[in-house]
Amino acid sequence: SMRIIYFTFFLGMLFQCSLLHAQVSTDLWVLDTEGKGGQLKLLPHTAKPLTNRPEYDNQPSFINDSELIFSAADEKGNHDLILYSFRTGRFTNLTQTPDRSEYSPSLTECGSYFSSIVVEPDGTQRLWLYPVTGEAPELLYDDIFPVGYYDFYEGKAALFVLGEPNSLVFVRGKGKVDTLDTDIGRTVKKRPNTAEISYLDRKKIIETDQGKAVGIASFNLKTGVRKDYGFAVPGSQDFIWIAKNHLLMAKGNEVFTKHIQENNWQSLGKIESSSHQGITRMAYSPDLNKLILVLNRIQIEKNEP
Repeated sequence: SMRIIYFTFFLGMLFQCSLLHAQVSTDLWVLDTEGKGGQLKLLPHTAKPLTNRPEYDNQPSFINDSELIFSAADEKGNHDLILYSFRTGRFTNLTQTPDRSEYSPSLTECGSYFSSIVVEPDGTQRLWLYPVTGEAPELLYDDIFPVGYYDFYEGKAALFVLGEPNSLVFVRGKGKVDTLDTDIGRTVKKRPNTAEISYLDRKKIIETDQGKAVGIASFNLKTGVRKDYGFAVPGSQDFIWIAKNHLLMAKGNEVFTKHIQENNWQSLGKIESSSHQGITRMAYSPDLNKLILVLNRIQIEKNEP
């Protein structure tokens, strides 16, 4: 039985390490919202595709009150960063790098750089900064890899580092890297208006009728205090904050919210689609009153004659 346990663990590691390379066919959808925080309402009938092609369009992030960036694959499977403007309705390439792929884009707190996880030509995965002025990109931490996900606090990064197990680290300064926790899931998000980095704690898993639910935890970078905020929606591994005390997750085509002190997730509605099934990542703009959803394209089986 040890062999079976080891084998499933090894398969799990393979899956974790190939997270960025897993080529699911995904599109970005957009829908309108009303209200804020605990009063947020979705208007599911407004949901429509923002991208619509067989390749990977994923990892959306709002950078201001009218623009979104995301990672998109070309026909050869190379990923670049794309900017979409709600003002003009236009898509623009921020990067065009045939020798490397960019994932998980964001805007740094100072607003001077786009940050991105870059799979470099030799396969190394590190965090890079791309000046918004278009100058040459800079490597942020040369000795920390492979990095999967991240967020910033006061100009320094909290990083999901792939390993056995995965770890959450915070770079306080040159040569000063704190390990905040280990065996974490794939979401790393700063909690709004706090010094907390929140993440999925895979050491805390409960069995529910709907499947396994992973714990949601946070680490306060100022005080060192760790907190638990209940459990994720069973089977889901992506959450976002829509306000200081409110989280958003999805399962299937349904979106859920909860207050951090509550145990139960409330449904905000369901997206009807015959072509797309399964929401993963999301991005929310309170300025635009819009929610971006990443949805998996349903693969249509072609029957050979």
